[in-house]
Order: sequence, then C-alpha cells, then structure tokens
Amino acid sequence: MRVAVVDIGTNSTRLLIADVDPADGSVLERVRRSQVTRLGHGVDATGALEDASVERTWRVLEEYRAAIDEHGCEANLAVLTSAVRDASNGAEFAERVRDELSLDAKVLSGDEEAQLTFLGAMSGRPPAKEPTVVIDIGGGSTEFVIGTGRTAGFHVSTPAGVVRMSERHIKSDPPRPEELQALAEDTRSVFLAAMPEDERVAVKRGIAVAGTATSAASIEQELDPYDPAKVHGYTLLLATVELLLARLAEMTESERREVVGLHPDRAPTIVAGMILLSQAMIVMGLEQVEVSDHDILYGGALRLAGLG
Repeated sequence: MRVAVVDIGTNSTRLLIADVDPADGSVLERVRRSQVTRLGHGVDATGALEDASVERTWRVLEEYRAAIDEHGCEANLAVLTSAVRDASNGAEFAERVRDELSLDAKVLSGDEEAQLTFLGAMSGRPPAKEPTVVIDIGGGSTEFVIGTGRTAGFHVSTPAGVVRMSERHIKSDPPRPEELQALAEDTRSVFLAAMPEDERVAVKRGIAVAGTATSAASIEQELDPYDPAKVHGYTLLLATVELLLARLAEMTESERREVVGLHPDRAPTIVAGMILLSQAMIVMGLEQVEVSDHDILYGGALRLAGLG
C-alpha cells in the first residue's frame, strides 16, 4: 500500500512517501524530503502563527502535494504538532490544509504525537525487551515515550523545543554563557517536572529521533551529503553531545552554517537542540542513545496501513 505522510512541525516540514506491507509492517521509502520552514517562529511570544511563516510553509506543502499526486498514493496523512497545537490560529491553518490541499490534516495532541513517534521508532527493529525511552526533540516541544515491546506506556509532551527555547533565551551571536546556562536550567526544570522519578529510573536504554539527534550523528561523522544509512542506528554518547555543544556554542550562526554534517537551515537552533538533547539524556540517566531515522513519519505510514 502506497501512502504519504506530511509532518508539519514547528521547525521543519517533512514528507515521506512509502510502500507499506500490511502483512509484516515493512516500510519501503520512495520519497523522503525535509525543509526547515519555521512555522512556529514567534508563537511562544505572540501565541499565533505569523503570516510569513505560514506562506513559507505553504509553498513547501504545495510542492509535497504535487509529489504525492505524481506517485499515486492511496492514502495520506498530514500531522500538525506543537506550533499549530499552541497557536490561536492553528485550527484555521489546519482547515486550510484540508480544504485547499486535500491532505488529511490532523492536529495531534501531545499524547497522539507520542504514540505515533514510538510506533515509528520501533519499526524495523526487534521489540524492546526492557523499558526504552524514545526522545523526540522538536521545534516547540519535546516528547518522552517509554515502552516495552512495541507498545508505548508512559508518555508526555513537554513545552520545550529548539525554536521555543532559542527565542526565549538566546539573544546574542554567538550565545553568551549566561544565556546557555539559563536555557539549560529552564529545560532541565521542564523535563524534571514532567517526568516522574519512578518512570525515569526504570529506563534502561534510549532512542533519539528527529533533527537534533540526526544532526548530531551527522556532524560527528562529518557526513556530506547526509547519509541516512550511517545515521540510523548510530550510537551517540552524552560526552559527544556535550563536546558538540561546546564547539557549536562558540561559533556565530554564519560559522555554524559551514559545519560539515549540519544542514545550514538548522544553524539558528542547533545550539538549543544540543542543550535539550544533553539535558534529556541527563534527566533519563543515559550515557548514550541510539539515533533513529524512523520517527513520526514512519508511525503515520504504519497507521495509514492499519498497523498500530
């Protein structure tokens, strides 16, 4: 069954067109695209999607709609997450996506986002035998999903993401040490408030999905161009994340745009991303995580095929 999933996130807008076998849940990618559109720019301060951000995202969505038509997809799903969920005009934007682009647009609750993320992260791997946390750092929120087998148990969506935290704390270029410290303290406080201690201490392993984690793996390996085969399954140490943070935080945004392995459009938010990832690992007591290129896009594809 050929399906299309569009992830309209706070920081990036992504597309997956794939063939899913309902018999075994295998997912064969046909098209995978990602563009940083920053739909959630300013939402933390104003509470609304900005016109420029909407139009920037809309142009990308029109390109994705054309690709979906070209590949003859049987079903589609467009998931809208933190930025749209939090914005006063988010429902209006989702309705426009449904009406004008004929995409099955759904504004996900934090719980729904967590469930699809866990489903995607578990795809193509043996069921987890011990409590495993999936960490999904987005533009407006970070999800923690803990489960065993292929089933999510405890899950929580926290209001800490790379765009939100960058806008809240980073005012200098390069960022000042006190800005980085405030961002880390704010992040740690948000994560600890959301994660019960008994859930945290039970976790034995971690999987990190989405742009911050995949960028960290790509930078560490100096990948140019990005190679999903070398990113998916990569073991990322906490010590490595902290070293990358120290290195990137010393640079200006223009210097970060030249870093091998980092997409230039992620330069404005990657410092906040490394802080969020390191704090997530510290809070969960993890010295390392496995990076997964399978995330909510895969979860959506499996759901469209009637799996999960």
